[in-house]
Amino acid sequence: MSTPPQADIRDAGAEHLPLPADRWNGRQELRADLRPAALLALGLAGVGVPAGLVWWALAPRADFRITEDGPQVIGSPSGELLVADDAVFVLVLVVVGLLGGLAAWLLRRHRGVVLVAATAVGATAAGAVAWLLGELLGGGPSEAELADVGGTVTTGLDLGATAALAVAPFVAVLVYLIGVIINADDGLGRTPDGAGSPPS
Repeated sequence: MSTPPQADIRDAGAEHLPLPADRWNGRQELRADLRPAALLALGLAGVGVPAGLVWWALAPRADFRITEDGPQVIGSPSGELLVADDAVFVLVLVVVGLLGGLAAWLLRRHRGVVLVAATAVGATAAGAVAWLLGELLGGGPSEAELADVGGTVTTGLDLGATAALAVAPFVAVLVYLIGVIINADDGLGRTPDGAGSPPS
């Protein structure tokens, strides 16, 4: 008696099912990625300090001399001075995002969902730290300075569009996703923990 055609189809399909050892062990992989992902997020947040210093150093500001009639501008500052703070901040965060996304992609052993989330969180924290530090260092003149006739004051550093904080995480995740797109390996080239280590 011959085997029914349906049984042949079932048997043929069973040969292509993944073995238990070949299936993605998600929980263990996610747990293994938590520590490096947390370190990456903290490292990116720390990058916010030099980013804030760069923003403070590069953002253009105007100087005013205090007279009896009020503050008088010194020189001829650009008309775009009000948006220059935001523009410089965005450019600084683009660089932070590029570095963050590249750093995440270079962590080949831990490429995955946790690392992408950590990259976004760390880049967001970097932007917030840069914003707070820049405004702290570039604070505007005090009431006493504005009342000091003959003195000179400089306009403060201020971020007008807080939506600019989304630039760093957007660029960082975009860089990572470009790496995913151009990688032909379904596993993103991820290497196992023991790869490359000499046999014991």
